[in-house]
Amino acid sequence: MHFIVSSGALLKNLQMISGIINPNSVLPILENFLLDISNNQLKITAADMETMIQVQMDVQVSETSSQDNIKICIPANLIINYLKNLSEQPINFIINPEDYSFEISSSTGKYKIGGENGMEYPKWPMLSENVERFEMNSIHLIEAINKTLFATSTDNLRPAMTGVYFEFEENGLTFVSTDAHRMVKFSRSDISCPDEGGIIIPKKPLTQLKNMLPTDETPIKISFNESHLYVENDSIKLNCRLIDGKFPPYKAVIPQDNPYVLIINRAELISGLRRVSVFANKSTHQVLFDIIGNSLSISAQDLDFSYEGRETLNVQYSGEDMKIAFNSKLLIEMMNNFDGEEVKLELSMPSKAGVFRATEEVENEDFLMLLMPLIVGV
Repeated sequence: MHFIVSSGALLKNLQMISGIINPNSVLPILENFLLDISNNQLKITAADMETMIQVQMDVQVSETSSQDNIKICIPANLIINYLKNLSEQPINFIINPEDYSFEISSSTGKYKIGGENGMEYPKWPMLSENVERFEMNSIHLIEAINKTLFATSTDNLRPAMTGVYFEFEENGLTFVSTDAHRMVKFSRSDISCPDEGGIIIPKKPLTQLKNMLPTDETPIKISFNESHLYVENDSIKLNCRLIDGKFPPYKAVIPQDNPYVLIINRAELISGLRRVSVFANKSTHQVLFDIIGNSLSISAQDLDFSYEGRETLNVQYSGEDMKIAFNSKLLIEMMNNFDGEEVKLELSMPSKAGVFRATEEVENEDFLMLLMPLIVGV
C-alpha cells in the first residue's frame, strides 16, 4: 500500500495521543502506534493496559495500491523523533503487507522501518447493551477537567481519590476531585444526564482527553457502563477502564454555615503567597492568615533557619477577627486554577475548612474549592 500524508499533520496527531503510551509496557506491541488505512482515511490508535485512544485524519491513498485496507504497527518513539526533525512537507509511506515493513520517503531521503502485524494489536472494546449515554459541549468538558484534575490524589492506597468523580443528578452533572487536603466541586445544570449515580475516571485518560478535544461547542458523546467509559466525536475516540471503588462522601465535609466572608483580589493573593511562602517551613508550607478588619496579614516562618516573612493586603471582610493557617503550596495551585479577578473566602472557625468561591455567578455553573486548615504552629 502507498499513501501520502502531511508530515506536520501526522506529527500533531501522533503527539496528541502519544502520552498514553508506556515506554516499558508489559505488552511490547503497546509501544507502537496502530495505523489503520482505508478509503483515504488514516486511523491512529495508541493504548496502554487501561486506555485506548484513536484519532482520524485524511490521507491520499495511491490508486495503484494493491490493498484497500491494511493495519500495521509502527514504533511510536521512532516515528515521532523522525517527524520532529523533518520540515513540513508531504511524505510517502509504502507498506509491504508481506513482512509489515514500510518505507518513508521525503524530499531529502528514504527510511525503512520494520513494523508489526496490526491484527495482533488489542481490539477496540465493543459497547455492551446496558450502557448509559449523554452529550455535552467540548469546551464545557475541557473546563470541568481543567478545574478538577489538579486536585486528584496520588495515593494509590486510596484509588477512588486518584480520579475525578462524575456524579449524575436530576438537575445536571457534578465533577469532584479531592486529595483529602483540598477538594474541588464543579457543577453544570445544563446537561441532561442518565439516572442518578456516579463513576470515577482515572487521571491519565482525562489528561489526554482535555488535550485532544476541540476548544469549541462541538458535541461530545459520552457513554459508560459499570467498567468502562467511552468518549467520541467525529475525529477522536477514547475508552478507558473506570476506577472500581466508592468515592468519599464529599458533601459531608463542606461547611454549611460560614458566616465570615473575605473578598480579595486573586492576583494580589497569589503574588503575596509566593513571596511569603519563600520563608515558610519546607515540609509544612504553612502560612498564617491574620484577619483584622479589612486587613489581611500573611506570614510564614521557618524556625530551623530563623526565617520569617510577612505581608499585608487590603481586603473586604465581614466577620470577627480570625487567625487561620493554610498550606501555601496547595493554596497557590488552587488559585492558579481559579477564574475571575476576585475570590471569596467563606470561613466559620480556624479549625474548619475554608471555602473559596467566585464573587460573580456564572449561568448554569456552580464552582467551589475547599481547603483544610493547618493547626497553627505545625
